[in-house]
Amino acid sequence: MVRLIKVSDYNHHNMQLAKPIYDRKGRILLGAGNTIHPKYLEKLKEMGISHFLVEDAESNGITLEEMLDMPTWMDAILGLQNVYNQVAARKPLPLAAVQKTIGQLISEVKRRKTVLLVPSTSIASELRPYAHAVNVVLLSLQVGKAMNYNDLQLRDLALGAYLHDIGKAITPEKTKHPEAGFNILRSIHDLSLRSAHVSFQHHETLDGQGYPRGLKGTAIHEYAQICGAANMYENLISLRETPPHEALEALMALSGTKYLESVVKAFVDRIPSYPPGTMVQLNNGEPGIVIRIDTHMQRPVVRILASGQEISLADNPSIMITELVFLSSTI
Repeated sequence: MVRLIKVSDYNHHNMQLAKPIYDRKGRILLGAGNTIHPKYLEKLKEMGISHFLVEDAESNGITLEEMLDMPTWMDAILGLQNVYNQVAARKPLPLAAVQKTIGQLISEVKRRKTVLLVPSTSIASELRPYAHAVNVVLLSLQVGKAMNYNDLQLRDLALGAYLHDIGKAITPEKTKHPEAGFNILRSIHDLSLRSAHVSFQHHETLDGQGYPRGLKGTAIHEYAQICGAANMYENLISLRETPPHEALEALMALSGTKYLESVVKAFVDRIPSYPPGTMVQLNNGEPGIVIRIDTHMQRPVVRILASGQEISLADNPSIMITELVFLSSTI
């Protein structure tokens, strides 16, 4: 009974919050079950919040069970904010707390078929860089899982992804933060050098056009390739508000040139093009809403809005999604 919408699509007459909205300090600003007065929507926009989860008639039957619960997500975000603050103050990185968070995120990913992301645009802009990194971890872990990584590999990958931008805590320069992050992480005795290289290499690409060193091909660690692909995808869906299916298509277009084909394939195998709650138009002319993903990540189950009929696109290969449908908030 949940779907993700833009703030501009909210209708206070027939929608209520399905998940809490948090302020810049991680405190609950508005709890689940509340309606939002139109004047308050403007305040949310001023805070940089552009999406949230609602319940309404259209979302009936959509549970988003594959979405990480908000408290766990927020704890990971606030924990990373603390890590950045410690590093910026030239204090030791709190590795034990980081490892505990990573353990929780790995557990969440391992027990789900897929993990639907909470967009980083659904919280205050001050927390967005940390939300971005947490989402990159969740994406990276799903790819690692698809590539049959063992527990140790998942841990090292997730640690590197969680801290991939840690260099930004001490330098604002785009091309210098990877090496700055590497130098921070490689000095930590109990942190794998493989995790440190994720920070160093996540902006490197197979064709040698990345930075900071212009590495090519096999000189780039696979973990860094996974994190780099996840970083690109998350930036597209959050910062640029690119629909997930278009973000996946953009990533697929770079397969073999920027990112390993094996990484892109694993990404497509695990990340849905049309998450539950997405309003779509089918090639039979019917508008519908994606209600769940059963057997095929890219061929979801769609409920026809007019009739309520549920159609599995995996079982009906001739039926295709042709475009997204955006309902006016005045409906």
